[in-house]
Amino acid sequence: MAEFNNIHSVTEMPEGDDGKRSFHHGMFLEPQEKKRSMKALVVKQAKKTCSCTPAKVKDYVFSFFPVLQWLPKYKLREYLLGDIMSGVIVGVLLVPQSIAYSLLAGQEPIYGLYTSFFSSIIYFIFGTSRHISVGIFGVICLMVGQVVDREIQRAGYDLEPAAVSVITGTAAYVNTTHPPVNQTLQELLCDKSCYAITVGATMTFIAGVYQVAMGFFQVGFVSVYLSDSLLSGFVTGASFTILTSQAKYLLGIDIPRSSGIGSLIATWINIFRNIHKTNICDLITSFLCFLVLIPTKELNEHFKSRLKAPVPVELFVIVAATLASHFGKLREVYGSGVAGHIPTGFLPPHPPDWNLIPNVALDAIPVAIIGFAITVSLSEMFAKKHGYSVKANQEMYAIGFCNIIPSFFHCFTTSAALAKTLVKESTGCRTQMSGVVTSLVILLVLLVIAPLFYSLQKCVLAVITIVNLRGALRKFKDLPKMWHLSRVDTVIWVVTMAASALISTEIGLLVGVCFSMLCVIFRTQRPEAPLLGWVAESETYESLSAYKNLQTKPGIVVFRFEAPLYYINKECFKSTLYKQTGVNPVWVKAAKKKAAKRMLREKEVDSGDCQTSISMDFVSEPLGFHTIVIDCCAVQFLDTAGIRTLKEVCKDYREIDVQVLLAQCNPSVRSSLIRGEFFEEGEDHLLFHSVHQAVDFALGAQRHSGTSISK
Repeated sequence: MAEFNNIHSVTEMPEGDDGKRSFHHGMFLEPQEKKRSMKALVVKQAKKTCSCTPAKVKDYVFSFFPVLQWLPKYKLREYLLGDIMSGVIVGVLLVPQSIAYSLLAGQEPIYGLYTSFFSSIIYFIFGTSRHISVGIFGVICLMVGQVVDREIQRAGYDLEPAAVSVITGTAAYVNTTHPPVNQTLQELLCDKSCYAITVGATMTFIAGVYQVAMGFFQVGFVSVYLSDSLLSGFVTGASFTILTSQAKYLLGIDIPRSSGIGSLIATWINIFRNIHKTNICDLITSFLCFLVLIPTKELNEHFKSRLKAPVPVELFVIVAATLASHFGKLREVYGSGVAGHIPTGFLPPHPPDWNLIPNVALDAIPVAIIGFAITVSLSEMFAKKHGYSVKANQEMYAIGFCNIIPSFFHCFTTSAALAKTLVKESTGCRTQMSGVVTSLVILLVLLVIAPLFYSLQKCVLAVITIVNLRGALRKFKDLPKMWHLSRVDTVIWVVTMAASALISTEIGLLVGVCFSMLCVIFRTQRPEAPLLGWVAESETYESLSAYKNLQTKPGIVVFRFEAPLYYINKECFKSTLYKQTGVNPVWVKAAKKKAAKRMLREKEVDSGDCQTSISMDFVSEPLGFHTIVIDCCAVQFLDTAGIRTLKEVCKDYREIDVQVLLAQCNPSVRSSLIRGEFFEEGEDHLLFHSVHQAVDFALGAQRHSGTSISK
């Protein structure tokens, strides 16, 4: 690294007219010595990891179970009232949403209540955020429901009732020593709803394993590929799919749930084909619920600063609709679809179906990524707002265990939910003790109140689900502002939203990630590359195309490339540099060779005088500059193609008597240049720490050259 130390320390210029030597002073930077012994690093890390002391064990236990840290310090008088109030309110809001979102996940209502109960308890133990509410989230429920419907069809549960009875009767005589041919025969003791929660719980278990593995291997960086615009577009696109899946309940028609690519369009086609079968009772009920819910929700938002707690209008609607359905006998008289029997208590724990894991393992990947990305982003957002810190890896453990443990208790996938988190924060939540209160509210419903919802119409649950999509659908109002701030982010939002809605949620997420990465690549492939001018009475150089009244130094061109220089944009770098300077050295060299050949031919015919005149005419054509200064402040890194490109550019311009100087290279770029043997012997002075320093050097060299010629 010795040559690195001597980069442009002091450059001595030859004597000028006054007989004195001039010195161009530069900075002397001595690099830090880096120990790069991989063996030493591995041994050090192994000792750190494998060492076991009582203090280290205590720290590990306390970091893995954050509740042990904050619960002994709990300020009872200061925190308890706010936690109880927020816990009760979130619990009251969560009961109807848990029942409604169960339909979205293809499950019976009781399983939504189980999910909300267990997730709140487990996050209380493992979570580091004080404010987020972990439970049922609409987009996750949609993704789970699509997989559940697919597996139910594969297992044959969507056969006609007569066909199912024939299969059941036949299977009664099947010899148990011989494996049945049809998968349906293996599941005779499990009806459709039982198989649905088995699929959902198995998928939840695998998603939780993925999330815990991400925390263990510290791969939370995956979430950086899910930008805010991408997540927002994905949620909005999925909201259209959620709305479409609930439309059949609003109309009271019975159509199969479409899945796969283009399911949104296929569902609407089926709806319009069966529109004549609309249940008028369900349609009127849906309309009345919309009339009550939407204005009340808007009033809640409008007066949220004045209200101590939002009005639990969803619970009032569910109670009123259940009473009206029960006493009006809407199911018996009009054939309205109802929630049916909701048992009390808990079912015995049951492990996931290990045979289903190969079927759902791939589907669980996007569910796991979306779940932890939303949870971590919400945790960090509220932690920053309230002045405390959260651990991203511990949050992944927390949300992973919120899926792994409940999967043994007939639950489906959960994550943090923005709407309920906002309610939780605004109603006085101070710690996750409010999550325990929420679980107690849901436990009360599970043990006592649940059977009373037998007559609740499914269309009411669908209305609740759709009304809660307002926040995601309102993102369309923000598009003009988003377009003004960043057109690229707006295009990413639109592409992700359209792909998630029109193709499928999983493919839409993949399309969004790939498209956003392509946008990053395209922006580095053709970056801004302006010429720079000097700001008078300063040492600053700025873009000539962006600012007025900038000055240029005679004979010097300052060029800035605002991106890393690597294999994708190396040709763009060269072409832009040639275009901005107006001189392509390759063409100039070709013209010289052509002129030389022409002179040789004319030498054979004409006298030497003619040759001399032609040669002088050609040489006298000025280029307009003698130095190019490349400002590398925005070049984060170079690869081998980038180093080779810089070598070619310097060599080509040198052959037409133009020197190329590099300025403001960061340590990584300087190191790459040295390792790539960019500098020939004695050329290390061509690397400068500032553009102003490089320009001064070029001007001094030109003055000295002019003085030498005049002498």
